[in-house]
Amino acid sequence: MLTLTDIEQARAKMKGIVHETPLEHSQTFSRLSGNDVYMKLENLQKTGSFKVRGSFNKIMSLTDEERSRGVIAASAGNHAQGVAYASGMLHIPCTIVMPKGAPLSKIEATKSYGAEVVLHGDVFDEALEYALELQRERGMTFVHPFDDLAVMAGQGTIGLELNEQLPDVDVVLCPVGGGGLLAGLAFTLKQLKPSVEVYGVESSACPGMTAALRHKQPVAIAASDTIADGIAVKKPGNITYQYIEQYVDGVVCVEEAEISRTMLYLLERNKLLVEGSAACPLAALLYQKLPFRDKKVAAILSGGNVDVTLISRIIERGLVEAGRFVTFTTIISDKPGQLNKLLRIIAELEANVMSIHHQRIGAKVLPGQAEIHFSLETKNEDHIQQIYQVLLKEGYDVQFYR
Repeated sequence: MLTLTDIEQARAKMKGIVHETPLEHSQTFSRLSGNDVYMKLENLQKTGSFKVRGSFNKIMSLTDEERSRGVIAASAGNHAQGVAYASGMLHIPCTIVMPKGAPLSKIEATKSYGAEVVLHGDVFDEALEYALELQRERGMTFVHPFDDLAVMAGQGTIGLELNEQLPDVDVVLCPVGGGGLLAGLAFTLKQLKPSVEVYGVESSACPGMTAALRHKQPVAIAASDTIADGIAVKKPGNITYQYIEQYVDGVVCVEEAEISRTMLYLLERNKLLVEGSAACPLAALLYQKLPFRDKKVAAILSGGNVDVTLISRIIERGLVEAGRFVTFTTIISDKPGQLNKLLRIIAELEANVMSIHHQRIGAKVLPGQAEIHFSLETKNEDHIQQIYQVLLKEGYDVQFYR
C-alpha cells in the first residue's frame, strides 16, 4: 500500500534530478471556462513528460543485485525516454523495446540517454510481449509504465508540489490512461487536503478507465485511433484501478475535435506545445464536461513530446475543428474572367485563399467547364456558412469538405 511517506521519500530521491515544474495561471482558460485556471507544466519536465518521475523512483528502489542485471521496458514514447534517462543517470544497463513504426525522433531521443533500443513488432502489444520475453531470458527487471507502487509514488510527487504551489486549489484535472499518474496524484492530494476534488480525463476513442469503473474492474476494450496516444491504454492497471476507485471523484471523456482545438488554443494563446493527452484536462474544462464554475482549478499538462512531423497536421486539424480552415470545390465556365469573378466574391467575404487547384478533366466536368478546388482560411463556423450561402446565391454549385 502507498503511504504519504512513500511520496515524500520519492521526492527526496529525485531532488536535483527531476524538475519541480512551474504552475502557470491562464487568463484565457479562466475566461473561457468561468473558473480560475492554473496549469501544471509537466511538458517542461526532463524528457518532456511526467513519466521520468515514476521511472526514476522505481529504478532508485531496486537493489544493487537488481540494478546489476539491468532494466527493460516497452514503450513507443514517453515511458521509454523516462526509463532511459533514469537508467542513464544511475549508470544502469537499460533496454527499451519499441515498435518498428515508432517515430524516429523518439527512437533517437531514447538512444541519446544511453539505452539499447530494440525495434520489434508493428504495434505496442507486440513490443511488450517481446520485452517480457527478453526479460525472462536475460533476468532483467521489468519497469512497468503504470501498474507499480513505486512508479505511482513517483508520479504522486506532482501532488506534493501542487499542494505547495496552490494550497487553496478546489479541483484538479488529470489525464488518465493506465492510471499511474491519476492514482498517485489523487492519493497524495487526498492525504494532504481531503476536500479537493480530483477528476480523470480520457479520450472517448479509448475510454479504458470509464469502462473499468462501469464494470467495477479493469477490462480490455476495443479502442480507436486517438490524437491522445499517450493515454490510449486498452486496459488500465489492477493496482491503479483500486486507488482511482477509492480516491478519484470521477472520470470524464473528451472528443477528438475538442482535444485538437484545445491543443491549438494552448499553442496560440499560451505559447505551449503539448501532446494530445496533456490537452485533455483543459478540453474537459473548456467543453463543460464537469458542471462547476468559479472554482480554483489546476490542470495537469502531462507532456509535450509531439513528433515534429505531426505538428503541422495537428495545427491544421485544430484549425478545421475551430472553423478556421475549409476546402471546397465548384465548377465554373472555362472562359476568361470566370475564375477572377469567383476570387473577387471570396475576397469581398474576407476569406484568405491558401491554395487553388484548377482542372478541366473530371467525372463531373463537362466540355467548356473547369473544376476549382479551394482551400480557405476563415474566421469561424459562421463565416464558413456565410461564404457557402453567398456562393449558392451567386449560382455556384459548391461542395464543402471538413
